[in-house]
Amino acid sequence: HKPDQSLWSTHRPTRADSARAAMRNASCAEEPLVFGALERVVIGVCLGCVSALTVMGNALVVIAVCVVKKLRQPSNYLLVSLAAADLSVATVVMPFAIVTDLTGGQWLFGQVFCNIFIAMDVMCCTASIMTLCVISVDRYLGITRPLTYPARQNGQLMAKMIFGVWLVSASITLPPFCGWAKNINTAGVCLISQDFSYTIYSTAVAFYIPMLVMLFMYYKIFKAARKSGAKHRFTSIVRSLDLPPPQHHGTGVAEECAALSRLLSPERQNMSIFKREQKAATTLGVIVGVFSICWLPFFILSTARPFICGVECSCIPIWLERMLLWFGYANSLVNPFIYAFFNRDLRSTYKDLLRCRYRNINRRLSAVGVHEALKVYITVWGCGLL
Repeated sequence: HKPDQSLWSTHRPTRADSARAAMRNASCAEEPLVFGALERVVIGVCLGCVSALTVMGNALVVIAVCVVKKLRQPSNYLLVSLAAADLSVATVVMPFAIVTDLTGGQWLFGQVFCNIFIAMDVMCCTASIMTLCVISVDRYLGITRPLTYPARQNGQLMAKMIFGVWLVSASITLPPFCGWAKNINTAGVCLISQDFSYTIYSTAVAFYIPMLVMLFMYYKIFKAARKSGAKHRFTSIVRSLDLPPPQHHGTGVAEECAALSRLLSPERQNMSIFKREQKAATTLGVIVGVFSICWLPFFILSTARPFICGVECSCIPIWLERMLLWFGYANSLVNPFIYAFFNRDLRSTYKDLLRCRYRNINRRLSAVGVHEALKVYITVWGCGLL
């Protein structure tokens, strides 16, 4: 006796079937975390503060470069692009990540928006990382080729570089929409495609290649700084063997005049290059270090996950996955403060904006520059070097 095919074709799933299907879908992810009311408040406040500080810091960068004429240079366009990427992470990515964390890792916004969210997340974070990479190359070329590197004087070329960064970042988001790789969205799970080839491609373009470029640029600048430092120390030893006779301006004035005389000597250009290289090496070293600490654990996990869990599921504990993700987001928080720490004009503008001293910002920065130049002129005149 053969079963009635019509019965099989018209069979409707029962509650037990739905429960079994839900269990199969839920097996694609770890069990959601369960938080109490106090835990949710603490998590919400902490993550909300991270998001708010990220918005504030990167907004200050954009406002500072737009308002202050002294900062409106082609080389700072990259800082604006970086701040725009980090600002996008804080405004269009972090809020939904916070809601997901407060629900213990469950996605509540549906399948359609899951794809949109993943696209925004990948594009904004990749744009931030790749802009850091381009900044490292820009710093290296600006130090080693100050006369032949045209991007610092050519705003159009810098704009093309920024456009290229965002274009490459957007290209990583296209495969899930074109059928190459399909994002996972079942039973409250919103996960980027775990396809092996797409995972290798996306992580390589978004992180590993930019990180290798940044490390290489740091090595080249550090090597150039060491070479200049050795040359500067050798020159200082040779010059110390032929000291000028003591002057009669007084001890403090004589020392200042002697230092200024050395500054105006033919070696002053080498000394200036040496200082720029040292500062660039220090700045880039901090950037690379912070960047690696923030993003390396997350991308190692992302690369290994499909090989550990397969292409259909995620077997990584939710708390570990979310913690490493927020470590990466934290890079968008610290970027504007790193550059402010090493840039006096940017730091001074931050202070004026935070104190609501909007008027005459350009005049104050110009006055500081004129004051320093006048001080040097008076010292030179007093030492009889003019």
